[in-house]
Amino acid sequence: MIREEVVFGPIRSRRLGSSLGINLLPEKGKICNFDCIYCECGWNKDGRDDTKLPTAEDVREALEAKLKQCKADRVSIDSITFSGDGEPTINPEFPQIIDDTIRLRDHYYPASKITVLSNATRVHRPEIFAALRKVDNPTMKIDAPTNALVEKINHPTSGYDVNRVVEALKQFDGDFVLQTMFLKGRDFDSSKPEVLEGWMDIVRLLHPREIMVYTIDRPTPEEGLQKFTVEEMRRLVQPLADEGFVIQIKG
Repeated sequence: MIREEVVFGPIRSRRLGSSLGINLLPEKGKICNFDCIYCECGWNKDGRDDTKLPTAEDVREALEAKLKQCKADRVSIDSITFSGDGEPTINPEFPQIIDDTIRLRDHYYPASKITVLSNATRVHRPEIFAALRKVDNPTMKIDAPTNALVEKINHPTSGYDVNRVVEALKQFDGDFVLQTMFLKGRDFDSSKPEVLEGWMDIVRLLHPREIMVYTIDRPTPEEGLQKFTVEEMRRLVQPLADEGFVIQIKG
């Protein structure tokens, strides 16, 4: 079970290179509006010991200290990445934190990108969308094409509607990265026609500038999950590749 400090790394990311992480959620707990069967941070119920969210000031001070140290040590940073132990846009100061991060990035590491890994549940909120539009890589998750299938893999809190998420993502006009986990479990299989075809229809509708397809890489809270090979995932998404979509596949 992973628990991250406010600023951590940089770590070597299979998708982002040298990634300096920012966790906008409790350092010793987990808060998320998803409870994914594959989450490397474990189940939500096991992370309730700490509910204190870092403030914009906390994040700003921690990030500036880390960036100063990395620059002094000549450490490369390809991406400043909002990930951590749950959904980063839950933090009520998310828009201010994005503005602070852009300013610090521009000063210390102007060539690095800012990435937000999000489950896209709050993109419909104007202030969240406005903040996400400012970053280089707004990376939005859709793992399944229907509410019933999302319930099986992501266990969202009440009120989730994949159609609302899709409508909200249309605001990007394709200028975002779509991230999707491919896996097999007792109740879910990304390769089944009703999953794969529905997901590809959403991809075609949103036409993201890039698609990140990946699979399980670390221990998962639900037992018995199976990963896909890179070759299997490449075969599954080949129709989209043939249509010209840019797809990054990570095993």
